[in-house]
Amino acid sequence: MATSLSVRSIVVASPDQVSCPLGEEAAILSLSKTIYYGLNPVGARVWALLKTPTTIGDLRDMLVKEYEVDAERCERDLLDLLEKMSVEGLIQISKAATR
Repeated sequence: MATSLSVRSIVVASPDQVSCPLGEEAAILSLSKTIYYGLNPVGARVWALLKTPTTIGDLRDMLVKEYEVDAERCERDLLDLLEKMSVEGLIQISKAATR
């Protein structure tokens, strides 16, 4: 029963994990799967932003401001990363209220 991702989806780190920074990178342990995941510096920044529920569009906008990246490429890569995190149970997704 997966929720489809869109820029209006609200995402947040799942409570069923623990994580820690490793320099500029991060490590996440899925408590339900007992699997460790590693994130590069950009992935670690996304992970830090996922501590607070936010829309994917807002995440994309923050990353575009922080990194020299095209908004379309950032969105595509962000959706790919979040989809993988969702499949692994590392994030929770909900539909955003219409504005």
